[in-house]
Amino acid sequence: MSSSVLEINRAALENNIRFIRQMIGDDVIISVVVKGNAYGHGLGTVIPVFEEAGINHFSVFSSGGAKRAFRVKNENTHIMIMGYVDPDHLEWVIRHHISFFVFDIQVLRQAILTARKLDIPACIHLEIETGLHRTGLDKKDLELAADVINDNAGYLEITGVATHLAGAESIANHVRIMQQFKLYEKRLKWLNKKGIVPKWRHTASSAAAVSYPRSRMDLVRIGIMSYGFWPTRETFLQYIHNQEDKTDPLQRAISWKSTIMSVKNVAEGEFVGYGFGFQAQQDMQIAVVPVGYSNGYSRMLSNNGHILVKGQRADVIGSVNMNMILINTTHIENVETGDEVVLLGSQGDYEISVASFADMNNSMNYELLARLPERIERKII
Repeated sequence: MSSSVLEINRAALENNIRFIRQMIGDDVIISVVVKGNAYGHGLGTVIPVFEEAGINHFSVFSSGGAKRAFRVKNENTHIMIMGYVDPDHLEWVIRHHISFFVFDIQVLRQAILTARKLDIPACIHLEIETGLHRTGLDKKDLELAADVINDNAGYLEITGVATHLAGAESIANHVRIMQQFKLYEKRLKWLNKKGIVPKWRHTASSAAAVSYPRSRMDLVRIGIMSYGFWPTRETFLQYIHNQEDKTDPLQRAISWKSTIMSVKNVAEGEFVGYGFGFQAQQDMQIAVVPVGYSNGYSRMLSNNGHILVKGQRADVIGSVNMNMILINTTHIENVETGDEVVLLGSQGDYEISVASFADMNNSMNYELLARLPERIERKII
């Protein structure tokens, strides 16, 4: 049994989908991004909840992620691979009508060969290079791809034409993103003249869907917002700028909880934990929590983190160990073995947010969530 548990709030996930749907309208497909183990929330845990909330399209990074999603999804739910397709998985992907990004001519040629072998068309999304310079077909490769597609039309379904925007969460990238839109539309128009017309056009991430309505097109790829987090504070401020109600419409779905495994007293002057990282400045009561850096609780939070116990904040003292942290409970009465502690989420009047973790160890919401180990138990509440 896990020494901690991640609780995923069903009502929060449902709320977030309602908000996103209200924002983008009824005619745009919402593809919930579940890469990074659904941003740490548990891919197998959240997909059924999102489906009950009306979602029937999910985006993963790799064919491995697609296999995991396939095991838990409904029959009519579609999976889209935005990144790596293991060559050994390509037959499985095509056979199960899973769509995938094509950003390389070799991937396109292999898809056609496999589709011919199976006599099943490959469902592809042409990813266009528009300025991110990561993955995507540049002008030369797109021209070559168009000829290959037209020569093998019976073995390909052009499910989408896509691009990735280079940082829609910051106004600093505005000019670059507007140039990307211009180039995307130019390339799309050229493809249409070549007789290549996609089922869906899509360019929007969470941030772009909020800040650039023109990016919404036929489908939006919504990741972090599905789980109740804004891509950046700047994106949130941009959203509420023209809203009468300035409260945050998103609800964080994740809480991380554990229990006190030991309570003890330490005399003034004694060092606590390994080395000389923390010295008691007074007689203290400390408690041990069975969560450490092997559980995704960063060592950067040594002498820096906070948890909640009995509705009060308690500081992490000393080094974060592989499987344990020590906390100062001197100021909290009646702390006992077995008491619930909250590492992320709310207890009483206080909250430990993912953003507070990010501020303390110079990370991002995305990174901290995605690093939560898969072996931690996740349960829907």
